[in-house]
Amino acid sequence: MFQEFIALAVIVFFLLRLGWQFYKDQIPKSQFIFWLSFWGVAGLLLIYIRQIDQLAARLGFSSSGIQLLLYVAVAVIFYVIFRLRLKLAQMEKDITELTRLAAISERDKNKS
Repeated sequence: MFQEFIALAVIVFFLLRLGWQFYKDQIPKSQFIFWLSFWGVAGLLLIYIRQIDQLAARLGFSSSGIQLLLYVAVAVIFYVIFRLRLKLAQMEKDITELTRLAAISERDKNKS
């Protein structure tokens, strides 16, 4: 129980820092909403950790609810990394195409 209070205190601290950064225009609104949602969901999951434990047991998992949440978080992180790598590959492809077009344009300009 004490660990939950400490974790909630840390989340509240992060939320306060987030609000302060948004107030000072240090982060855009889209990032503010993303991180507010992230920390809000983390806080809710922490508050309902006992129910998550019971759900994990009813579903037949041998681990506790927090371990189940950790497994889900790792899977989500891997998915996000996969998506980022796809975006990075597309950006590299676009940059290569733009560089090629700029080189062709510069070559044609020098011919004239």
